[in-house]
Amino acid sequence: MDSGRSSKRRDHRIIIHFDYQSFYAAVFEAEDPSLKTVPFGVQQKQIIVTCNYEARKRGLHKLQLVRDAKKICPEVVILLGEDLSKFRDVSKRLYSFLRSFSWSNKLERLGFDEVFMDVTDMVDYNAELVNHRDLSNSFFCMSRDDPTVGFPFDASHVAGHTYPGHRNGAQIPESDTLLLRLRLGSHLASHIHAQLEEQMGYVSAVGISTSKLLSKLAGTMHKPRGLTTLLPPYVPQDDEPGNVILFMDQFDVGKVPNISSRMARKLQDHLSQRSPHGDQERTYQGPKGLTVRDVRTSPGMGPILLDRLLSGPGVPHGVGAKLWDLLNGIDNTEVGQARDVPRQISIEDSYGRLDKLEDVQLELGKLARSLIKRMRIDLTDDDDDADEKAEKEDERCPSNLPNAGTRRWLAYPKTLRLSTRPRPPANSDASRSYNHGRISRSAPMPPFMHNLTESVDTIAEKLVTDNLVPLFRRLHPKKDGWNLSLMNVAVTDMTEGAGDSKNASGRDIGKMFKAQEHSLKSWNAGEQDVPPPQNPGDMEILDPVVQRSTSSDWQGSEDTMPLSQSSQASYIHGGWESEEDGDDGRYSSELSLCTLCGARMPDFAYPAHQRFHEADDRGKPF
Repeated sequence: MDSGRSSKRRDHRIIIHFDYQSFYAAVFEAEDPSLKTVPFGVQQKQIIVTCNYEARKRGLHKLQLVRDAKKICPEVVILLGEDLSKFRDVSKRLYSFLRSFSWSNKLERLGFDEVFMDVTDMVDYNAELVNHRDLSNSFFCMSRDDPTVGFPFDASHVAGHTYPGHRNGAQIPESDTLLLRLRLGSHLASHIHAQLEEQMGYVSAVGISTSKLLSKLAGTMHKPRGLTTLLPPYVPQDDEPGNVILFMDQFDVGKVPNISSRMARKLQDHLSQRSPHGDQERTYQGPKGLTVRDVRTSPGMGPILLDRLLSGPGVPHGVGAKLWDLLNGIDNTEVGQARDVPRQISIEDSYGRLDKLEDVQLELGKLARSLIKRMRIDLTDDDDDADEKAEKEDERCPSNLPNAGTRRWLAYPKTLRLSTRPRPPANSDASRSYNHGRISRSAPMPPFMHNLTESVDTIAEKLVTDNLVPLFRRLHPKKDGWNLSLMNVAVTDMTEGAGDSKNASGRDIGKMFKAQEHSLKSWNAGEQDVPPPQNPGDMEILDPVVQRSTSSDWQGSEDTMPLSQSSQASYIHGGWESEEDGDDGRYSSELSLCTLCGARMPDFAYPAHQRFHEADDRGKPF
């Protein structure tokens, strides 16, 4: 492979963006398929948060008042979507499904209904396999280990739509590596897109490009189920703007990710004061009429001017340079690694008026109960050892019922955070400005939150009394005079517990012993004329350590952590594989032969086996 092609590949990632269409409505439709044929909307508070395409044909749209929707379409079916549990569960299942296709494990979820997927490694692998003399008869390999797993495709064409226009049928120049890789990415996206709809029943709009920004915007071009690939050239050539600039210029500023409506209004205010045609004043139809091109080509526009226009309380440093990059289609952020646990768990609700402490306590109780339920769903998993113990107890005492003792924590949040959004006072004309800002206070995670044996209501009541109300008083020292439009309770700073993931603070020792037992079966020395250890329970010496690090009463303060693998290494000499060897808990298949008894065993077990013989010679256990 020549250095030119290699350099191009390093410069361009291939990113696919999946956007599940009408996600909230689709979840209800999956439960009741009859809803697909009628106008249907999902309600939260007094708002239609989303509606299906049958409803949109009748003039409904999302973020519409329920009363207005019923006037426009009296036959609309509206179901409550206040409880987000079902949407969260479906989102996790779809995320796991997409993750099963990834080699690099680079998937990043945005909300419930969007996923970024970095497929650079899969595309580059297959780019080396295609026959440039017969592109129409190509095969996309979905497995490095099995060349028969995959699907046939036509590499001379882009799958789905393109911007600009459609360039199907054009032969790919051998030097145009990016175009070839984007075509491969489009066919991979088309394959996953079809599987998502066929196996999971969810429709998505898909965008394919070289960054998160461009792939997300490309996916908006042909909704609800279209695929769109942004074609090269990406950079200007022969005094002609590249496709990236032409692509970005058509969008309203407010549609560009990370540009808020408040920023768009400030930009609109600035441009509406200018006169691009002599002394003629130029007007805009609100932020929706303000395009990227309007801003980008405005006289004097650049990072410095943007910084001056947008700076203010709560605005991050260097916002001008970042926004200028976005307007020019530049986004260097990487797709994050897929995670087994979320970075935070957050529960919030909005209010028409919340200005009494007793009402605040009542609402905090509701948020706390939802938070604890979420934690027990998202941050715990079945404890196999506890399940086996419970089964044995059931045999002795059939009246026993399964309980929370059969669960274990996958991760421990270290921080509890309370946020509120005060409603600003009314203006002189009785209008009220909208407040985007939130204020927050944090505290160390209370240890009792990790207690799985107590009921949700009991822990929620203690959390409100001991932690959330004190945090609220720090946020709002005055006894009255405040009025809240939103409250949010969250747990953050996740520390993964013992497990198999690379982010875990140590491996699950119980699973390690099970893996060891499985590995030892093939060379068990029990058939040899060797006496068994006098203390077969010696290998359980780590149980107390495991219990302290994963039990429900673990002290989850800022400075207390579960024991990591490194801190336990002194107990097990050579029992763990390094991260480079993989993290499935298996042991090396290399075996050593004991010259005394003829037993075969892994290399790491040989020194301990020799100590066994030495102890036997001395007449005492080692």
